[in-house]
Amino acid sequence: MAGNDRLLVSSGSPYEKIVGFSRAVRVGNLVAVSGTTAASGGKPVAIGDPEAQTRAIFETIAEALDKAGASLKDVVRTRIYLIDMAHFEAVSRVHGEVFGDIRPANTALQVTGFVSPDWLVEIEADAVVAEASK
Repeated sequence: MAGNDRLLVSSGSPYEKIVGFSRAVRVGNLVAVSGTTAASGGKPVAIGDPEAQTRAIFETIAEALDKAGASLKDVVRTRIYLIDMAHFEAVSRVHGEVFGDIRPANTALQVTGFVSPDWLVEIEADAVVAEASK
């Protein structure tokens, strides 16, 4: 991929064109993954279970990274948005399972709400793909 080429990874959501977003965008060796929730076909999954929602979110993020030519090992920053800080421990435990050896920079924030009241967690990820050896 050339340095200034822009690769858009779609989530398949009809809102992408309305809102003007992509699941992930890669420019050069940088990949940004949009805020990701636990949804399948637009419907919330694992309702009421922040740990299961976090697992589903990381599966979606891993898939988006793969489509952008990256992997979870390339992640350098994550941002976790929680509807309730009481879920911090459960969500952080899953984050640690996924990123224990990778250890990206991380921020966790409590927010007042998401588009769906059934979503408990939303996560963003940024990755830097190592340049191929010359």
